[in-house]
Amino acid sequence: MDDLLLARVEERHIHCIAREGLSMDGLHDANVLQRSDVVHAAQQGLLLGAVFGCALGGFVVITLAAGSGATAQISTVLGATAAGALLGAWASSMVGAGIPNSRLAAFETPIAAGKVLLMIDVPEHRVEEIRERLHAVHPEAEDRGLDPHVPAVP
Repeated sequence: MDDLLLARVEERHIHCIAREGLSMDGLHDANVLQRSDVVHAAQQGLLLGAVFGCALGGFVVITLAAGSGATAQISTVLGATAAGALLGAWASSMVGAGIPNSRLAAFETPIAAGKVLLMIDVPEHRVEEIRERLHAVHPEAEDRGLDPHVPAVP
């Protein structure tokens, strides 16, 4: 942790996961976004909710609002789509908060064996610098690669 702080990586960009009961003194614990599948579930819920909301909006327009103007019909479909997307994302994220992160499944065995998973969020141009620094100072650490699928958040 100290080596990363000296490399000017902010504490909020350092996340550690260890098995229950292992001392994490001095380490920044991962939060619910890293530990659970809440982001993935919210994305799926957003998409499915939008699809079902659009279908419901179309059904309402066809059956109940057939005589109304085009603007009202479009507003009904768009409103139902947005409401479905929001409801789907909310409900799915509540479920996803209780499910372990699917991206961390490959690390379950080493974590259970007492190893600590260290995740660092750094810009792409700093990856090699940080990697070299950690290998020089901590040769016992294993490098398990990058996860380029996560967008950078300021």
